Amino acid sequence: MRKKIIAGNWKMNKTVAEAVTLVQGIQAELAGCLDVEAVVCPPFTALKSVSDALADSQIKLGCQNMSDQDNGAYTGEISHTMLRELFVKYVILGHSERRSYYGETDKIVNRKVKKALANTLRPIVCVGETLEQREAGRTEQVVEEQVRGSLADITAAQFEDVVVAYEPVWAIGTGKTATTEQAQEVHAFIRSIIRDMVGEKAAKGLRIQYGGSMKPSNAKELLSQPDIDGGLIGGAALEARSFIDIVKAGM
Repeated sequence: MRKKIIAGNWKMNKTVAEAVTLVQGIQAELAGCLDVEAVVCPPFTALKSVSDALADSQIKLGCQNMSDQDNGAYTGEISHTMLRELFVKYVILGHSERRSYYGETDKIVNRKVKKALANTLRPIVCVGETLEQREAGRTEQVVEEQVRGSLADITAAQFEDVVVAYEPVWAIGTGKTATTEQAQEVHAFIRSIIRDMVGEKAAKGLRIQYGGSMKPSNAKELLSQPDIDGGLIGGAALEARSFIDIVKAGM
């Protein structure tokens, strides 16, 4: 039985003080949460303060990006060593905003995934199609290319520490949401690709999140689907009450 995982991607929101207030509100109700894995991914400036606030909590700390380099002259980048020092467990890689705004390719994402896994960080690897690609009937083609490219040369054993997030780009921050059937269909398709890549056992164990405007009102229905194992939450993760309700929907 795959344990549900709900991760809040705060993006470029929250000052340090606001981040601590938010995580304290979440922790007040979810500190002893064992049935669902809850993860918060604040901006880099708040990682240390949120890490301190989560001490002795079941809630995990994640971050929103990571360099594929160990150290050196890479202005503006963050290394795995820096993140592990702050007790970061998860790192979001290949988010559609990183792909579209900053030109990250599947090859770049793949390098980052390998670097994360080699340094005991668990990647949340994002894939998904744009509205134009969906309307052109290219959803499966685009998703398969991203899955195979971003996860190339990852072994079946390594997949135990990988999470995949399906994020239909047209449903991020727009208020639009894929129907339950649409979401389940793509999640099942992703699992079939992993099965072809590394075998049945790894495919069955892989957790696949939905990352397209999941909110308290639709979380329970989405999370009840056989291949939807959690959510990568954007806007609804910026308020304690809505994030808590989504986590509880997965219990």
